[in-house]
Amino acid sequence: MVRMRINRSATRKRRSHHALTEPRLSECKECGAKHLRHRACLECGKYRGRVVEDVEAKNTKKAAKRIAKLEGLANQSQKDEPKTDSEESNSK
Repeated sequence: MVRMRINRSATRKRRSHHALTEPRLSECKECGAKHLRHRACLECGKYRGRVVEDVEAKNTKKAAKRIAKLEGLANQSQKDEPKTDSEESNSK
């Protein structure tokens, strides 16, 4: 038995303040999307009417990186394919 056991009610009273709350969201005045307060909008990149982040350039850079990765994987898979019997006999 524990020497100084804390009863259930005391434990539950202490934990009553541990509940999580939903984040407070604001609506962007430019595009109407929801965003966290005191942070730039993820949709348009504006904060308080000013452009803080160029979202369009960021998205194009991200898309180009994704395409390059897919092309690299496709090239690698073509190199890794095992040769068939007909290809091996032609190479001899």
